[in-house]
Amino acid sequence: MLITLKEILQIAEERKIAVGSFNAPNLESLCAIIGAAEELDVPVILQFAQCHESWIPLSVMGPVMVEMAKAAKVPVCVHLDHGETFEYLQQALNLGFTGIMYDGSLLPYEENLENTKRAAAMAAETGAGVEAELGSMGKRESGTGEGEGDDTKIYTDPVLAGQFVEETGVDALACSFGTTHGIYLRSPQLDFDVVRNVRKETAGIPVVMHGGSGVGREDFREAIRAGVRKINYFTYMDKCGGSAAGAYIRAVKEGEPVFFSSIIREAEHAMKENVKAAMKTFALMD
Repeated sequence: MLITLKEILQIAEERKIAVGSFNAPNLESLCAIIGAAEELDVPVILQFAQCHESWIPLSVMGPVMVEMAKAAKVPVCVHLDHGETFEYLQQALNLGFTGIMYDGSLLPYEENLENTKRAAAMAAETGAGVEAELGSMGKRESGTGEGEGDDTKIYTDPVLAGQFVEETGVDALACSFGTTHGIYLRSPQLDFDVVRNVRKETAGIPVVMHGGSGVGREDFREAIRAGVRKINYFTYMDKCGGSAAGAYIRAVKEGEPVFFSSIIREAEHAMKENVKAAMKTFALMD
């Protein structure tokens, strides 16, 4: 069942949980995510990030995501993650995406503000929801590279967040409070007061956690209690699929054929189990 970003975040707010937002830059990850959500009967957000364009075009993957969301047995939002240009945002909206994120986090505040206003106006024409980012988690959400030691990380100012949300009218705000994109080399030091104060200054806007992969279970729970309602998760899911594929290949006896269809089956199964574990944590099921 395809629903909007605002609608799915309302579900999260009512249940005091976070909805998992999983990037799906290939059919195997898409099937793993939908399958996990249906098995657990939880709402889910499917995402495609602009930085995935070099892997597979949005024009190819987007329509598949929308159609699978419509056919799903659970509420699904199809969301553009880290949209960096207005042309790309519009492409996602034209394909039927029900949520878009404009990422102007590395721009000067006033430029981010004005661009986010424009993105919100674009989304309003189709009824889609809008996520923005204030502060910066650092490296792009491509699932590659190492997230630590990134001097582009900027913690979100709650008072500024209040002004930003009031002027832009966004439905969700990605905040920087200690997480990072990519692989964690050490445990993150999270400042949950940033989340609490952003919620206070914005009259309770749903806060989005980027860089969710690699965060511990209890930190996830504390973030949700503080007001996080959307958690982005991709890198470790992707890594899990890669590890399963590698293990399958290494297990094939010398001289026996290696079938690509068998590789992706193993990867999809592993990703589904990884996503299920994340969903249980986000939905407070374990």
